[in-house]
Amino acid sequence: MEPAQELEKALAELKRITGIALEVRADTPEELELALNQVHCLSLAYKEKYNKNHFLQNLMADGIPAYDIFERSARLHIEPETSRVLFLIETKNPVDDTITEVLKNLFPSQSKTYQVSMGERSLVILRPLKSSETPEDISHIAHMIVDTLNMEALAHVQVAYSGTIDTLMDLPGAYRETSLALKVGRLFYSEQTVFPHNQLGIGRLIYQLPVTICENFLKEIFRGEVPDTFDEETTATINKFFQNNLNIAETSRQLHMHRNTLIYRLEQIERRTGLDIRRFEDAMTFKIATMVINYLQTERNS
Repeated sequence: MEPAQELEKALAELKRITGIALEVRADTPEELELALNQVHCLSLAYKEKYNKNHFLQNLMADGIPAYDIFERSARLHIEPETSRVLFLIETKNPVDDTITEVLKNLFPSQSKTYQVSMGERSLVILRPLKSSETPEDISHIAHMIVDTLNMEALAHVQVAYSGTIDTLMDLPGAYRETSLALKVGRLFYSEQTVFPHNQLGIGRLIYQLPVTICENFLKEIFRGEVPDTFDEETTATINKFFQNNLNIAETSRQLHMHRNTLIYRLEQIERRTGLDIRRFEDAMTFKIATMVINYLQTERNS
């Protein structure tokens, strides 16, 4: 982009966030560059001094020194030591005005709840925690976010939430913790829509293992021949079988499938993998192995 165009864009941004319209005259390239830098500095200074969302966004990204947090939060009238909970929302499509308006209605600004954009498809709700609220209440709020956005904004979302945040200094760690919960949940528990930070199970362990250890584990389980991804029908059968605690009769009933057909499919899986998932030990090994396969595929794709 040409310097003159950059300056025009920077002036438009300054007017958007401050309401101040400036006219700048620069006769040389040096003057143009100086003017551009000054306009950028004005915009940044305004954002940092008056924009709560910008402050919280930078804080969660670990971009504010600890010694500066209390002073800047006081300047923005954000209580630094109120107990809060962080909800991280990820949308299938880019966040639009409908989604933000629905969330504003759910969490009015008078309640000292902040809505902070963290990317094209993600945003954070930072909400005060009432003394009487329990972990079950927080889970209920997370599910309410999912259901309300689904119904009123026609948006498919997944939500992870943090533990109690007692001070703004703990916010960067809470954001990292919740981001991890969302990544692990999306990868290993994709059928769910809500992921508590402290209920990630074995998915957390697998996600933090080195790739080489995962690869060696699969070679050991499958004797060097790791199976390809199963087709959708087989995957649905396996998931339903696990959901019903390896109960053949109940699984065949729910799948509207003859018992012998289900047994045949399970035997096909055994021939392909060497694991008889009708046995608890093999079923557990198979479940972990498929989670590891999904993790490795995600790593390779990224």
